[in-house]
Amino acid sequence: MGGNPITTTLETARKLVVVKQHLAGKPPVRVTEESVVDLVRDLGYVQWDPISVVAPSHLLSVRSRLGNFDPALLERLLWDQKRVFEHWTPIASLVLTEDYPLYYSLMRRYPLSMCRPWASQGSRAAKFLKSHAELKRRVLRELGKGPHTLGEFTDHVRTRRDDGQWGPTSDVSQMLYHLSMSGDAMVVGHTGNQNRWGLAREFLPGWTKREMLSPSELEAATSERAILAQGISTAREILFYFVRGRYNALPTALQQLESKSVIHRIQVEGLNDRKVRYIHDRDLPLLESLENGHGWEPRLSLLPPFDNLVGNPDRLRRLFGFDYVREQFFPAEKRRFGFYVLPVLRGENFIGRIDPRLDKESKTLVINSVHAERAAPMDQTVGNELRDEIQDLASFVGAVRVTYTSRVPRPWKSILN
Repeated sequence: MGGNPITTTLETARKLVVVKQHLAGKPPVRVTEESVVDLVRDLGYVQWDPISVVAPSHLLSVRSRLGNFDPALLERLLWDQKRVFEHWTPIASLVLTEDYPLYYSLMRRYPLSMCRPWASQGSRAAKFLKSHAELKRRVLRELGKGPHTLGEFTDHVRTRRDDGQWGPTSDVSQMLYHLSMSGDAMVVGHTGNQNRWGLAREFLPGWTKREMLSPSELEAATSERAILAQGISTAREILFYFVRGRYNALPTALQQLESKSVIHRIQVEGLNDRKVRYIHDRDLPLLESLENGHGWEPRLSLLPPFDNLVGNPDRLRRLFGFDYVREQFFPAEKRRFGFYVLPVLRGENFIGRIDPRLDKESKTLVINSVHAERAAPMDQTVGNELRDEIQDLASFVGAVRVTYTSRVPRPWKSILN
């Protein structure tokens, strides 16, 4: 534990991260339920978001890794096989039912399972649950009669949502959130874009394991998963990634894992900071292979705004030198790149971003703008790769044509038309 850290270059570190995020190599020829389960297992979670400017973010995240697939496959995993379920982690996510012991252990301790700087959420949750005990009983009683959408609850009063506000606004919607976090209720289906809520004990399959892990066991397991998913990670990046904001003794967990040589410290040349970073012992052969020029198959991918790789802006900026802001939350006049911007990852570098919109009526994928990063290669090969990937995206979302505006970098204009 006290020895010298492993060292690697920034280029190799980026490659490792991209490989671990399933964004290198050829996608599978055929996408199956098992392909999706394996992907979610390796990533830890896929953030769920139903907004469909092009397609829902979670579908785009899966597509960017596995290639075009039938979304009905994911629906079967959610509602028929129940191998995947929706849960707030505490961001809305798709997670594996086989991982239920991790969430169950947090649910049983909720709201005390929230840590700094999310501890204030736990305090507010405890106060809300204490002052709304009767509402909790009524909501659970109604769910006992069968699944409900939010509007079907007797006590639900619609409240106006402030611009940019993501949290639940009515008392009933807040209660449903807290009941999902405590494991009493969960999303059991959708009616359009509305969640259908039901009792967890009635929805989860009989094989679901309800094991209570100790805090130390839980933090060791989840921090391992976070490091494996990210390739390399600081403690703060673990805290942000999986499971977000739920560590109360992370330094101790990391120290114990390091003492057992499960994880190792790694120094990345070119990152001029003193942050301690970790790599999992299982990934050392992959790191060595990448350093020797083997096992690296770069490709071009379009990532959605809530993708696992771009979800932490500070990490993205520090590790990849890519400054990404979700401008859909900005007023139109303050947007530099567009409303629903997809970063373009090529190999281990972000080379640009596009602002697409699906016109469902005309079945047209409209590319409002294409932006190239300053150091992006502007040759015809890259333009062809980007064109082909956009065409594949169009096919995935059911568009029969792609149109571009004039806002395309000049070297790519003759290709992207």
